[in-house]
Amino acid sequence: MNVRPLRDRILVKRIEETEQRIGGIIIPDSAKEKPQVAKVVAVGNGRINDKGTVIPLDVKAGEYVLIGKYAGTDIKLDGEEYLILREDEVLGVTEGVSEPELATV
Repeated sequence: MNVRPLRDRILVKRIEETEQRIGGIIIPDSAKEKPQVAKVVAVGNGRINDKGTVIPLDVKAGEYVLIGKYAGTDIKLDGEEYLILREDEVLGVTEGVSEPELATV
């Protein structure tokens, strides 16, 4: 299923951290914190100002962004979990970092 967010919203997929065992203790999924790094899957057309002009978004599909723990709305598409949020909820864009490196951040 293809989803195109509207206006200033973006669709992201959280990047799961690699599981680490410290002293043989495994933390259950319910006790883990939500990842704060996500890959942008799709973006909307942009914000519309008072004059009706469309202002394009700063983030693009394929980029990795930093988001807040409780930002956006969780949705499920084709069995995959995604997050849809406004561009102003994005804290920053990572630059020069690959996905495996992000999992250890």
